[in-house]
Amino acid sequence: MPVVPVHASAIDPEGLAFRGVSGRLATLRLIERGLGGLVLFVISALPLVLRLAGAWDGYPAWLAWALPAAVLAVVLWVLALVPRQVRAIGYAERNEDLLLRHGILFHRVMVVPYGRMQYVDVTMGPLERALGLSSVHLHTASPGTNAVLFGVPATEAARLREQLSARGEAKLAGL
Repeated sequence: MPVVPVHASAIDPEGLAFRGVSGRLATLRLIERGLGGLVLFVISALPLVLRLAGAWDGYPAWLAWALPAAVLAVVLWVLALVPRQVRAIGYAERNEDLLLRHGILFHRVMVVPYGRMQYVDVTMGPLERALGLSSVHLHTASPGTNAVLFGVPATEAARLREQLSARGEAKLAGL
């Protein structure tokens, strides 16, 4: 898998190149959030439809129009942010640990030491399967440090699972 550079942040370690996740994650999230937004829009438009049909004349007209308009604006804003959010996700493998980063407004870099990993889980939902993507779940002894890397191509996820598990066992055996 080619290394896709992820834009540097002030909290990134010096000289470390993060690999980006697949761009197909944007497609997946657009589908998921688009369908969720469509459901919210339809629900918020029901009072307007009932008012226009004459079944709910007592409902304020301004609210009947404002509610679906506000929902539509929020949904479009969320959908517009998806590509940038996906480009901000990245990971980097070092000798002792794995770094995960994400966020466009609030940046976050998580360090997961190999010696703390209990197991690595790879999952693939129906939409992920259709797009050839997987999610890599890193489980540690502390629930607060469990991490998930979404949007990894299936072959890269299998490689990461094997490599991270092997490194975790080697570090654990060295204790």
